Amino acid sequence: MAKKRKVSDIATQRGTSVDDVLAHLKKAGIEVVDGVVNVDEEAIEKAYATAPSAGAPVRRRSGGGPAGKKRRVIIDAGASRRGGGQGGRDRRRGRGRNRERDQQAAAPVVPTGLVKVPSGSSVKDVSQLLGISTPDIIKTLMGYGEMVTITQTLSDEAVEVLAADFGRQVEITRAADEEAELEKEAVDAPDDLRPRPAVITVMGHVDHGKTSLLDAVRETEVARGEAGGITQHIGAYQVRHDGRLITFIDTPGHAAFTAMRARGAKVTDIAAIVVAADDGVMPQTVEAIAHAKAAGVPIVIVVNKIDKPDANIERIKQQLAEQGVVPEEWGGDNVFVEASAKKRIGLENFLDMLLLVADVADLKANPDAPASGFVIESRLDPGRGVVATVLVNRGTLHVGDAVVAGEASGRVRAMRDYRGEPLKAGGPSTPVEIIGFDELPVAGEFCRVVKDERTARSLAHKRATRLKTEALARQRALTLDDVFARIAEGQVLDLNLVVKADVQGSLEALSEALLKIQHPEVKVRIIHSGVGGVNESDVMLASASDAIIIGFNVRPSPAASSLAETEGVDIRTYRVIYKVTEDITAALVGMLKPTFEEVVLGQAEVRATFKASKLGTIAGCMVTHGVITRNAGVRVLRNDVVVHDGRIASLKRFQEDAREVQEGFECGILLDGFNDVKDGDVLEAFETREVAREV
Repeated sequence: MAKKRKVSDIATQRGTSVDDVLAHLKKAGIEVVDGVVNVDEEAIEKAYATAPSAGAPVRRRSGGGPAGKKRRVIIDAGASRRGGGQGGRDRRRGRGRNRERDQQAAAPVVPTGLVKVPSGSSVKDVSQLLGISTPDIIKTLMGYGEMVTITQTLSDEAVEVLAADFGRQVEITRAADEEAELEKEAVDAPDDLRPRPAVITVMGHVDHGKTSLLDAVRETEVARGEAGGITQHIGAYQVRHDGRLITFIDTPGHAAFTAMRARGAKVTDIAAIVVAADDGVMPQTVEAIAHAKAAGVPIVIVVNKIDKPDANIERIKQQLAEQGVVPEEWGGDNVFVEASAKKRIGLENFLDMLLLVADVADLKANPDAPASGFVIESRLDPGRGVVATVLVNRGTLHVGDAVVAGEASGRVRAMRDYRGEPLKAGGPSTPVEIIGFDELPVAGEFCRVVKDERTARSLAHKRATRLKTEALARQRALTLDDVFARIAEGQVLDLNLVVKADVQGSLEALSEALLKIQHPEVKVRIIHSGVGGVNESDVMLASASDAIIIGFNVRPSPAASSLAETEGVDIRTYRVIYKVTEDITAALVGMLKPTFEEVVLGQAEVRATFKASKLGTIAGCMVTHGVITRNAGVRVLRNDVVVHDGRIASLKRFQEDAREVQEGFECGILLDGFNDVKDGDVLEAFETREVAREV
């Protein structure tokens, strides 16, 4: 689209002179009016592509030889291969600078179609990707009040604004999106696919019997080892039924673990949602259904605790039908299974139904491809280092493979199954515990095998750098538009927290639960979070930031405890997550600015006034109600209208100073800075008292 452009701007963009631009435009037949043209970029490109050069400069230099010979005149078009004489020295001296200028002045290639721009790209990167010169980018952003340099990182919003201004179509890409693309690119030939075990995610409301159901299926005692009877971590297990393996992922049902449930639905083939027959559909049940539907996986409903006397299965079916989960006998497509984990009723039918749904899904994978999967859990083990639970979904993972998962990389030094037995290889749908990552991978991260450790480290480093630039792109400099918002935020108190947990999944869920605690006058900020015990570094950070340390299933070291006592840092440890949120909510009440309630102490009627040359007007009063105190605030009411609001400068009973005067007694009152007191005025004494706030 044509637009008005200054010839000087075109010269700056192309790194040439104004005369050179005018010569090209003139030969191309483009009209120039007052140094301005009305053309598009394509017309300028054609002008430079078709028009001949505006002319070559002529330089003269004297040739060698004895005196008296005629001087040679050399027409130098700038392409002489000889380097002698002053001209040659000038060309050698300026050759490097000219090369750099030519590279910068080269017109960027204008892309066609959609352009993918990585989040956190610099001005130079955006210039190359979008085919816009860096001077134009800088000038455009200056018009919006943003001062940038060629190496400065641009925010996603700035890239989109530039694209709109210059007519480009862009898509902002992020590191997480690229990992998802890698996952999608893994396409296998049909002949390479083999049947694999189904991955079942067990979800539902807290205390509805999810872990107890798996407990009965696996014939283990997992539930007894959980704090408060609530599953705190994701567990992956396998069972064999009718000669076939089934992989189970047990996601915690507490509301704080919503993110962990979502990860479970992401890697699952079938979602088994457990509903207690005596309790019915609860909030976490609805969330679990939403996660399963979002993942697009079949849902199997397990009505547990049917042995309870107040079990009402029909009511549960009705409640689930309202959520869009209709049983098969009602004409829907969802399998309903009635069971009792405690009485071991319906377990065989439960497993049979899972295998039936898996057969319909026809689950297959390529066991010979390079292994890939998802990190289910990660933690720091004092004796073994970083331990990660990975669910393999494609290929076969072997001991010795180089792996990368986000910012973490390494080599599989050891591998165990869900029972803790050593493994040499893990195929599709197999949960494996691997040792060998150099740092904790994020739970839910896509994990894959690469050719060697060097490649793994390089990919992890690129990912870490990319995430840092993305974080930098989200940071915006302070502008006039932000000043008022920053001032308003300064009125909000911050409750700083340092959060430490035993495993990555619990840390993520706990952080999310804490950040969900909201109040208009207090903001919860997690200034640091990590996996492992509370150490001295955590205490020093909390001391410097006036923060509270929250430890979930971890304890402070003796040195950290001693330092915390010295620094006055509060360390609180918990084993059940909802206790953390309860305590933090209570702490917020104490952090709130207290409200000030006005309390009227008493009233005094002005009966007479006395003028004192050095003091002012003294009001002779009778206390008609309550008490008048020396330090109280006072209002002057005249016909019930406030004419003055101030303080009492002096309160006397006869000739003596008084701290207070009770009802029914006379007194003299001198007001601070107000002398217009009249007979009949009412002086109302009051004070403001702090009242504790509640959420």
